[in-house]
Amino acid sequence: MLNFVICDDNLNILDKIEKMLVNIFTKHNYDARVAFKSDDFNSILNYVDNNKTDVLVLDINLKQGKTGLQIAEMVRQKNKDAYLIFTTAHLEYAMLAYKFKTFDYIAKPLMPERLEETIVRLFDDIQGLPKKYIKIDNKNTIIDENEINCIKRDGMKLVFHTSERDYEVYSSFNKIQDGLPSNFVRCHKSYVVNINNVTNVDPVENKLYFQENDFCDIGPKYKKDIMEVFENDGIFK
Repeated sequence: MLNFVICDDNLNILDKIEKMLVNIFTKHNYDARVAFKSDDFNSILNYVDNNKTDVLVLDINLKQGKTGLQIAEMVRQKNKDAYLIFTTAHLEYAMLAYKFKTFDYIAKPLMPERLEETIVRLFDDIQGLPKKYIKIDNKNTIIDENEINCIKRDGMKLVFHTSERDYEVYSSFNKIQDGLPSNFVRCHKSYVVNINNVTNVDPVENKLYFQENDFCDIGPKYKKDIMEVFENDGIFK
């Protein structure tokens, strides 16, 4: 389910946008909801910081001198993938909005047909997304995240280990871990594992196995947490 968040300093418009979105979700049978709405700048930021947010519908001009552009700038520091849709009556802000990887810009007054057009395109975009790739260096080397079994720390290098080959870069876990998908979990002081590619666990030998009898180690410090991940996900029940 996609979580939408709406921010507008006019409470009537805030309610109107929510109703229009709900009607669009129902009409097209979209798996989505308005998870949160507010006319308060700080409330929006607090919600986005602590909750899964997929789409933000932001008024550019907010009360007390705040702007939706400021929200977008702060969101983009932590969330590179959320869709941003700006609404405003001031067309001169349109180009500024697009610097934040904006999906669309809608002029006020907001018409249901115009919003629907944007939401339909957004869901078409999501359904047509390519595989997720991880950029591992400054040379634009990218790897399909599904192909990575684990990432190994080797001195000053990180080794991205796939079933086909290894990719070595000068980096550290501290530099990359926040940018990794949630299925990449630390299992050893020298390993981060892609739990989606684990085919078996040996808690006696402290090893995680992938296809072709490939494996990585489980460290004692991380054993309890990694085993809980598998138990909670029901992978080996």
